Amino acid sequence: MTPLTAEQSARVVALAMELARAGRTAQLTEFVAHGLPVDTADAQSNTLLMLAAYHGHADTVRALLRLGADPDLPNDRGQVALAGALFKGADDVSAVLVEAGADLDAGTPTARAAAALFGRAHLLPGR
Repeated sequence: MTPLTAEQSARVVALAMELARAGRTAQLTEFVAHGLPVDTADAQSNTLLMLAAYHGHADTVRALLRLGADPDLPNDRGQVALAGALFKGADDVSAVLVEAGADLDAGTPTARAAAALFGRAHLLPGR
């Protein structure tokens, strides 16, 4: 099998990021099944999971977590998926991430701080 060029690899990552944003779970998980690392990130360190969470796709988030995605990886700005979901009001995504064990104190702001700021503290355990 011929390895991908840098340009081809960049296109694959860009397409995967769009699939995550759009919540195209089946297609995205096929990319992972064919060798794309589940924690692939864009140039700003936004992971597939982070983009799916931020755009409110609970099923995609659930699938990526089942495939081993790390819910606590920060992007270049220190943001993590759970704080992003809380910011966006994606309560179902927040619940999936909490159930998966996302660290409530990871990131900047932390999930706890984001929940308090946006009136969603009731979504986190140990309110």
